[in-house]
Amino acid sequence: MKYKTLRLFQKRRNARRIKRTTEKGVQALIIGLALVLLLLVGCSYRMVPNETKIEYGTTETDAKNSKLQEKKFITQTWKWKQ
Repeated sequence: MKYKTLRLFQKRRNARRIKRTTEKGVQALIIGLALVLLLLVGCSYRMVPNETKIEYGTTETDAKNSKLQEKKFITQTWKWKQ
């Protein structure tokens, strides 16, 4: 009788392990499919430049060392295009 109970407990434990492994596999599969779907949807859109501004100039003197300072700026905005 003692050995039959031990075998029954071992079978239950193995069944639980298989069930946990299967649940984790299904979760990984769902997450993987969601990522693939996200990447496929993301490929249909692309980013294109919307507006580009270039500013260049010199300021008067710097208070610290009395030298002219050059200021250069490039600003670019982007938008999604299908």
